[in-house]
Amino acid sequence: MSASGGTRAIVAALGANLAIAASKFVAFAFSGSSSMLAEGVHSLADSGNQFLLLIGGKKAEREATPQHPFGYGRERYIYAFLVSIVLFSVGGMFAIYEGYEKIRHPHEVEHWYWPVGVLVFALLAEGFSFKTAIKESNELRGKLSWSQFIRRAKAPELPVVLLEDFGALIGLVLALGGVGLALLTGDGVWDGIGTVCIGLLLVSIALVLAAETKSLLLGEAAGLEEVKKIEAAIVDGDTVTGIIHMRTLHLGPEELLIAAKIAVQHDDTAAEVASAINAAEARIRAAVPIARVIYLEPDIYSEAEAAKGPDREATPGGPAPHPAGH
Repeated sequence: MSASGGTRAIVAALGANLAIAASKFVAFAFSGSSSMLAEGVHSLADSGNQFLLLIGGKKAEREATPQHPFGYGRERYIYAFLVSIVLFSVGGMFAIYEGYEKIRHPHEVEHWYWPVGVLVFALLAEGFSFKTAIKESNELRGKLSWSQFIRRAKAPELPVVLLEDFGALIGLVLALGGVGLALLTGDGVWDGIGTVCIGLLLVSIALVLAAETKSLLLGEAAGLEEVKKIEAAIVDGDTVTGIIHMRTLHLGPEELLIAAKIAVQHDDTAAEVASAINAAEARIRAAVPIARVIYLEPDIYSEAEAAKGPDREATPGGPAPHPAGH
């Protein structure tokens, strides 16, 4: 992900959410609408989430230390996971509770023009933020569908902002529907129902974000296109004749670790093998610039060891060369 692209989307969302949160709380103060209170807390939580994403991006830029030799790239995943927790608790659960209380103790929505006017303003502001996130995401999405992009993106910021903004827009429609029905029927229960729906929506989005960021925290491999580029870069057809097996791991959105056992000729000298490994590392970095840490181990291909599989190999020898697993 382009760091600047992700930052632009976060800043746009932050500015929109702060303005929207203030307007929603003002509307709640004048109208007493629980939907407006839930939406105000939602926007305030979203603002906090954007701050968390910015902090995570800043902390991830720290240099590696002896205690953390692979750097701090995963800070971005940690803070994205915190976003899902905040969205679930502060946003979703609060809205469900507030809606439940409003259904139990309904009252009419007063000064209807405040919530309606604020919701229309919020729709416009969130639409601007969502448009910015879509624009930045399209530069990276390629031919992937939106669901594939959210599942496969290694940088968490854009998927988080996309889902937050999408959820915010749907939440605003639900709030507008709840307030509208409450005004038309004179029954404040509809306002509470709209609030509960907003809470359930936020909880659903939070669970999706938590699942995706948990996968990133556990460690994800490089994408299929990157794996193919790495495979093509490793084998030179001369000294390096094949890939016995390979593992890749994202240390962060823009940092990739590659560990591979490569097949070499049995009569190659140590100097020839070392030179071939250096050349292969240079080719890998040229093909996949985010490959920061590369470990290549030379070995002699053995039919006997091939049947054991990569996790039970012995030395010397190893599994059969093949398109690398990851």
